[in-house]
Amino acid sequence: MKKIVYLLVYMIIPVSFFTSCKETKEHAAPIKNQTKMTSVEIQKDEDFRPNFHFTPKNNWMNDPNGMFYFNGYFHLFFQYYPDDNVWGPMHWGHAVSSDMISWKEQPIAIYPDEKGYIFSGSAVVDKNNTSGFGKDGKTPIVAMFTYHDPKGEEKGAIDYQSQAIAYSLDEGQTWTKYEANPVIENPGIKDFRDPKVIWDGIHQQWIMVLAAHDKTLFYASKDLKNWTRQSEFGEGIGAHGGVWECPDFFPMYVEGTDEVKWVLIQSLNPGGYNGGSGTQYFIGDFDGKKFTPVEQMSNLDSNHPYWIDFGKDNYAGVTWANIPEENGRVLFLGWMSNWEYAQKVPTETWRSAMTVARELKLEKLDGKYLISSVPVKELQSYRSKKYKAQNVQIDGLTKIINAEKIALSSAEIRFEISDLEKTTYQFKLSNSVGDELLFGYDHSNNEFFINRSKAGQTDFSKEFTSEISTAPRISTANKFDGTIIIDRTSIELFFDEGKTVMTEIFFPNRPWETLSVQSMDVPFTLNEIEAYQLTFN
Repeated sequence: MKKIVYLLVYMIIPVSFFTSCKETKEHAAPIKNQTKMTSVEIQKDEDFRPNFHFTPKNNWMNDPNGMFYFNGYFHLFFQYYPDDNVWGPMHWGHAVSSDMISWKEQPIAIYPDEKGYIFSGSAVVDKNNTSGFGKDGKTPIVAMFTYHDPKGEEKGAIDYQSQAIAYSLDEGQTWTKYEANPVIENPGIKDFRDPKVIWDGIHQQWIMVLAAHDKTLFYASKDLKNWTRQSEFGEGIGAHGGVWECPDFFPMYVEGTDEVKWVLIQSLNPGGYNGGSGTQYFIGDFDGKKFTPVEQMSNLDSNHPYWIDFGKDNYAGVTWANIPEENGRVLFLGWMSNWEYAQKVPTETWRSAMTVARELKLEKLDGKYLISSVPVKELQSYRSKKYKAQNVQIDGLTKIINAEKIALSSAEIRFEISDLEKTTYQFKLSNSVGDELLFGYDHSNNEFFINRSKAGQTDFSKEFTSEISTAPRISTANKFDGTIIIDRTSIELFFDEGKTVMTEIFFPNRPWETLSVQSMDVPFTLNEIEAYQLTFN
């Protein structure tokens, strides 16, 4: 029987005045209120499990690994510890999906052994059997991962991480480790991990990028077994508040053109835009050996604006391999947490979720290259009930959606605002026990924000609410638009067609019941808001 937990809380009754973002650093400070006491059952553990973001059935998960598409299925592997809900000896967990939304967890794919834990890496579909692992016409899937030797680490050695491979002839269900592992020995670098392999069709070679403390190393191979170091990138460029981890590297067409640029995704921890874990990116050219950033990125400091996601909870994300070329999409998934508090969040049975899958696009805005991202179109197949309103006048606080119209624990919401002259606005998710999540745009600072300081349970970590998260407005368009993806314990915000993205988790004491919009300085018109219930079996 479920144990019932009671909590004394305050019932919020709004009064009729509002604060301005210009008057306080508490972006969208909560409206002052009168209170009365009540008692309710609070949410915990399984109540927080997402409706549609992937979580393991039990215990600990972090980085996505080895993602590939083959024979109609998207494969997701992930860092997994099956014996506890905190980080431990790493395995590769496994899940499959036909649409990147509904996932089915599989048996553990790769186990640690005498050579070490199985840290992050990648997998490729070796269509031409360059590795020679294919047999009887079966296409080999080749995974490359980091061996992490805990005994070497305990002894104070530097070279306790090396790179190894394994292959599968049954579409990722079972794996055979290569007998000659490791394929890349440690050259004397303490943090030497997270290989990401791609087929470089332009130069007809396998390329691998590897994180090496404060830089990215580039390797090349013809057979996935024998690797030659080509070059390095990153020392003194970009954000360096922590160790570089989990790189990715691939070519992309600039939207609407035939121009091709190469994109290097590079996570780091700590040192993210809003503290803790974060994922930056660089755009440039690649001659088959060396990556050269475009001029706009040649002298970036730690405050640069080139982040895949400005929120606190999107880390170590990488792209899927083997997406059909005719599809033309670059598909991305990240770990929806932050190392500042990932092992402390108020769930017990399971720990951590992945973001919603996203499509990345390379654009050129005012002469500068930019990565934008939007939720994959497959999510739209789960829309059911719809709510729509147009030309809504916002003067003060206006309730827009309640749970009777759309359940706000599983929703997709799109909006547009064109009054940009002075508009500072905020959305507020709230419930009957006084929890509230605030997010919106601060005109005076030209930045978006998320304030989760009163969004439910926060006392598990001081870092969780130590700062209000902000993100620069990158678009220069004369209107705002946004997409809001809400699950039970997460929000993903895609502003200006995904040019600025923010992802954060939260743990409300009760489900969200109301979405309101508030003008923080002058009245404005919400041109349109369209909300969809997302329904899953």
